[in-house]
Amino acid sequence: MTTETFAQFGLHDELLQTITELGFTDPTPIQLATIPLLLAGRDVIGQAQTGTGKTAAYGLPLLHRIKPRQKNAQALVLAPTRELAIQVAAALQRYGKQLGLSVLAVYGGQSYLQQIRSLRQGVDVIVGTPGRLLDLMKQGHLDLGGVQTVVLDEADEMLSMGFVDDIESILEGIPTERQTMLFSATISKRVMGLSARYLRDPQTVSITPKQLTGATIEQRYYLVNSQDKIAALTRLFEMETIDSALIFVRTRLGTGELANQLTSRGFAAEPLNGDLSQDARIQVLNRFRNGQVKVLVATDVAARGLDIDDISHVFNFDLPDDPEVYVHRVGRTGRAGREGIAISLLTPKDRWQLRRVEEYTRFKLNKAELPTIQQIENHRQALLMEQLEVWIKRGRCRREREVVDMLVLTGHAPEDVAAAALKLARGDEKKRPIDPITPLKEEQFTQSQKSDRFSKRTGPGSSSAGGSRRPDRDKGMVPLKLDIGRDDGIGVNHVVAALAHFSGITSAQLGKIRLESNTTLVDVPEQMVGKLLSKNGAYRIGRRTINLERA
Repeated sequence: MTTETFAQFGLHDELLQTITELGFTDPTPIQLATIPLLLAGRDVIGQAQTGTGKTAAYGLPLLHRIKPRQKNAQALVLAPTRELAIQVAAALQRYGKQLGLSVLAVYGGQSYLQQIRSLRQGVDVIVGTPGRLLDLMKQGHLDLGGVQTVVLDEADEMLSMGFVDDIESILEGIPTERQTMLFSATISKRVMGLSARYLRDPQTVSITPKQLTGATIEQRYYLVNSQDKIAALTRLFEMETIDSALIFVRTRLGTGELANQLTSRGFAAEPLNGDLSQDARIQVLNRFRNGQVKVLVATDVAARGLDIDDISHVFNFDLPDDPEVYVHRVGRTGRAGREGIAISLLTPKDRWQLRRVEEYTRFKLNKAELPTIQQIENHRQALLMEQLEVWIKRGRCRREREVVDMLVLTGHAPEDVAAAALKLARGDEKKRPIDPITPLKEEQFTQSQKSDRFSKRTGPGSSSAGGSRRPDRDKGMVPLKLDIGRDDGIGVNHVVAALAHFSGITSAQLGKIRLESNTTLVDVPEQMVGKLLSKNGAYRIGRRTINLERA
């Protein structure tokens, strides 16, 4: 299609000129389906995902109907968040610039006086959040008696945020002889109930792909224990090419904690939550858009209305309870035809939520394995060699070469100089420790069950067909397990020293100690188990906190 397709809608020439200048070419499916209906005056329920062009779908017909230089506002757009209100107002201002129309964004966190002053001067279109709009109405500063067009944008979000009473109060203050449009990513029973009360014989337009999440999005998950999520996340950060990432957590407190944990491990991140003031929020988002910050840690509420097209990765640090929320999260990457990656960290108990997500989205997520310590170290070395080769080819190391020559003249071998320089260059890697990942607890439990069944079947003194036997254990001793092992560079002496020092028992009271790759088994007297477990949280080997549990 070409721009002539937009012309066939019968839009004002000024609008056609503007959308041509903005680079609009082919109308999107939601635009093709809704613009003719809206221009004909029909009420419309539109279902489409974020990033499908729905703002222009309702914005162009809305602007087409505006008569300039009227006293009161003629159109009202309700949005769930101030960010979305600002973005929609800016888009409508761009679309209607040739018409000479005025658009005002009204939202909380901004000065009442400034908004009241603008309303008194007169505006053609108001885009606002329900709470602030209702406040201005109650104070007598906002008259919606001239509104002929109403848009409920992201209706599902507004209802989930508890705005239903505010929305109904606002709609009661608008003439019933109006055109009403409702747009939502999902059409729930609550959305249908709202439309049944306030829309007249609406035409429903549903633009939904066979799968709800974009085809350009790679979706995978990793199964880890809850305490290993940060370790898993940082391993992925080492291996993924991340241009910008949005990490979702469940709570406000969690955003700050995770952002701090990532930053302390060498991955700069900032939290985005409802505790931030509007100015602080805008500053964080600007740094993210400008690439000064690549990683945001956010709650679902804080991320509502966030409209950034080039997010390369979305991480579900905590999987949402509602599959619809998963769709909203994942839809923030892979926009505008770009490829995106959505990664979820799941604990064994999250599997039922995974099944719900897959059933709802009609898409099976790929299970993946976390990179090993060796793979990460190999990757780091490959990147370093790649960078070195680039600088060698550039030949821009004259001053550094002079330092090398001086060191060689003083008797140092060139190989030693190069190795020392690389040691300095890799200093930042110390800030990015590769934390160990413990075996999945449910798998350990399964193995324990198998061992018990094997023991009962063969008896204490018998052997299997292969001659295997359970390891001998001193009478009265029971095994405990530490979440640290041989791969972490520890020895038996470290384990003995840590347990004896922090629990107060003597090293002579400990039994056999068996170092495994990522864990360690220690036999202890049965009467001392409670005392040892009571000190959990205190045990340390070096700077590493270790946990103790029954094996």
